[in-house]
Parts: sequence; C-alpha cells; structure tokens
Amino acid sequence: MKQLVLASQSPRRAELLKNAGFEFIVRPASVDETVRPGEAPEQHVERLAFEKAHAVPSTPDEIVIAADTIVVLDHEILGKPRDADDAERMLTLLSGRKHEVLTAICLRCGAEAAQELAATNVWFMTLSAVQIHDYVATGEPMDKAGAYAIQGIASRYIERIDGSYSNVVGLPIAAVHRLLNRANRPC
Repeated sequence: MKQLVLASQSPRRAELLKNAGFEFIVRPASVDETVRPGEAPEQHVERLAFEKAHAVPSTPDEIVIAADTIVVLDHEILGKPRDADDAERMLTLLSGRKHEVLTAICLRCGAEAAQELAATNVWFMTLSAVQIHDYVATGEPMDKAGAYAIQGIASRYIERIDGSYSNVVGLPIAAVHRLLNRANRPC
C-alpha cells in the first residue's frame, strides 16, 4: 500500500483522517489562496486543492491528499477572518441564515490526479451582537473559514446541516475514502 501524504498543516484535517483509521504523514503545502477575478467559488476551491496537491514533493510510493474548504453565502466566499472585526462581520452575515461549505479534495500520485467537490448546507441560528462578540473573543473563529468551527463552541449555534459533517470540519472523509478506492484512482 502506498504511503498517504496530507498536504496540509490543519490539525482538524489530520484528526479527521486519524479518527477514520487512515495512516499518513504530514507535508504542508503553501499556495497563494487569493481569489482570482471572476473566479466562482467552486472553481476557486478546486483550483486551490489541485495547486496544494502539486505543491508538495512526493515519491512514486506516495499518494498526496490535498484539500481546501470555503464558506459561501450569496455567492460570496467567506474566508478566514483578517481580524476580530472581520470575524464579527462574517458571523453577522451568517446569523439566522443558511450557507454552503465547499471542500475540494485532490488526490495525486505522480503526475495523475483525481478530484472531488463536497458541498454541505449549514443553518445558523439567529445570533445577538453580544453572542457574536463573545464568541469572537474566544479566539476560535480566527483561523477558520467563515469565522466558525462547527466542532467547537460554535456547535451551539448550528441548527442543522444537510450533507457531510466532516466536510464542514474541513475534510469530507467519505469522499477521501471513495477517491482512494475508485477503480480508476490515480495510481
């Protein structure tokens, strides 16, 4: 069996893979995550997963797993907040509304690659300004797409989801498993 390489420094992605029984090593990828002019959210996240998968070196005995996750509201990408004010702005936008979490996965073995896009709808309860401020003050939102962590304190604000929970955390595990087991996988 080939060695899996996680092209991410995300502790959440590593924990999801580990909890699902995958053995892997971590080799973080570094790419420019700037949205290109006219780039649709799906195109953006798929491009970043592809670039991350190709940004890390690998041997013929390795399969690289890369992913990128974004939060989309009204066709606007809500990335990681720049600061506390930006986090409060994002959470105010999400309050009482449904949004979409998109994660693109790219598996690469040598020059061959396979990709999949996962989408999950998430409904936030209506939050007061005090709730938003207090949540931002915990620091949890600061390195999360959309300024929240469904697996953390923000779980109390999520009314429901439609789709993969692990996708919202940052890596749709069933999709990873499906890609690895595909008959025409890239190895």
